[in-house]
Amino acid sequence: MKATLSLKIIQEKVKTCKKCDLCGTRTNAVPGKGNQNADIIFIGEAPGKNEDLYGEPFIGTAGKRLDDALKNAGLTRNSVYITNIVKCRPPKNRIPNDVEKSMCNEYLKDEIAIINPKIICLLGNTPYYSILGGKEISKNHGKFISKDNRMYFVTFHPAATIYNQKLVNVFKNDISKLVKKLQKLKTNSVD
Repeated sequence: MKATLSLKIIQEKVKTCKKCDLCGTRTNAVPGKGNQNADIIFIGEAPGKNEDLYGEPFIGTAGKRLDDALKNAGLTRNSVYITNIVKCRPPKNRIPNDVEKSMCNEYLKDEIAIINPKIICLLGNTPYYSILGGKEISKNHGKFISKDNRMYFVTFHPAATIYNQKLVNVFKNDISKLVKKLQKLKTNSVD
């Protein structure tokens, strides 16, 4: 019950946040959404146009690509938690700057602490760089990385599959690999 209240508090704080200039250009802030007991948290870059309009993460075309990959791997959106590095849409969908990322950082840390997932999936270059200092997602996708007693998994942002059709199966395979690892972790923790 405590986790539900805490996530609700974070969501309300995000919706009324005025820590950076993005609050002046957004339609809606976009707090994370999903299962409070999720084994996997997916972290994207920032809300896009549809997310900004409706205040919900990953509901546009990229969200549909993520849903397809989840379904392909045997998961549903209701079984995971989805959030972004930055909770408001940057103008013209530009990459969030360091100030914007740092202003949202506490929200993200709190979401991760409350949910305490087995794996954190970083979708694309911005989360990969922001959280792990990584570069070149194309060379590092599909990898598991341990840092600060957390397991991270790196893959493409689902939007990349819209612009590069060759990545559709790569992304689906990465998500399947992620789910297989999760199943192994769950099996090993039961033993």
